[in-house]
Amino acid sequence: MAAILAVHAHPDDIEHLAAGALALLAANGHAIRIVTLTAGECGSGQTDLSETACVRKAEAARAAGLIGAEYRCADLPDLGVFNDDSARRAVTELIRWARPDLVLAASPADYHPDHEAASQLVRDACFASSVPNYRTGPTAALEAIPHLYFMDPIGGSDRQGNRIVADFGVDIAEGFFMKQQMLACHTSQAEWVARQHGVPDHLASMEAWSRRRGRDFGVLFGEGFRQYRHEPYPKTPLLQDLLGEALVIAAS
Repeated sequence: MAAILAVHAHPDDIEHLAAGALALLAANGHAIRIVTLTAGECGSGQTDLSETACVRKAEAARAAGLIGAEYRCADLPDLGVFNDDSARRAVTELIRWARPDLVLAASPADYHPDHEAASQLVRDACFASSVPNYRTGPTAALEAIPHLYFMDPIGGSDRQGNRIVADFGVDIAEGFFMKQQMLACHTSQAEWVARQHGVPDHLASMEAWSRRRGRDFGVLFGEGFRQYRHEPYPKTPLLQDLLGEALVIAAS
């Protein structure tokens, strides 16, 4: 069985973009760990930073628990994620804690600055995670760099509206109900997403995106991923192999 780590910037990002695949992998016996770099403490107009952080971390832990996953937060500041030395060491320590065979990270191009910085941080922390002299905390360095994959960006495009093309997709029909249940744990975000993003129903928005992504791969509900294969990151198709029959390619 494989150890899989999903990392994104805020609570609910992973639920929107990768929870279907994670649910399938968890059901097949793989160990799942979920990390958010921030607590999403700016995501409320009703509660202060501290209270919002507590609420959102509790929601994220509940969502992770539905698939038997462990959850941790790096506690970097919301709207203050940068690829600097202190943040990279914190993220590297979390990767070492998770001991992953593969990591799912945010897209390098997305609408939110925290998302893009999170992608760079995780990419570089994966590299650093196997360097023994890169000291981060009590956890030992990994034996090797884990496989690295990027999730879709929100809406499937970069800031200029250019479409981001996935290497492959996942047929998440069997994991979609769990994906819904995981996102539904983030009750604090219903009002916030309506106010800040103009999205009146974030659950319906997630379903619409999952259907749209599914059409790209000829299935009802889908999620897309890209593998990072630059030297010296692993190039073998580990996630693709673990997905089995749920792996799909773009419909012709």
